[in-house]
Amino acid sequence: MGIISWIILGLLAGVIAKILLPGRDPGGLIGTTLIGIAGAFVGGWLSAHFFHRSFEKNFFDLYTWGAAIGGSLVLLILYRVLFGNSRD
Repeated sequence: MGIISWIILGLLAGVIAKILLPGRDPGGLIGTTLIGIAGAFVGGWLSAHFFHRSFEKNFFDLYTWGAAIGGSLVLLILYRVLFGNSRD
């Protein structure tokens, strides 16, 4: 997959993570989207590094989507813990 595919996957993973973890985010939609993109990269890297799983060239690989969504959820939770009270 190319960089554009990872960005699109990250955008969609950020939206799915936001649906799975509703609530007010300090960064709003743009922050959630950027977290989704970063989560896709982090989740992909962690999966490849620790599970020795190479990613398929196919955009619709279920394992790739799971890693991207999982990475997005982790980064979204960390973001809320670190900056969650900034909108009060």
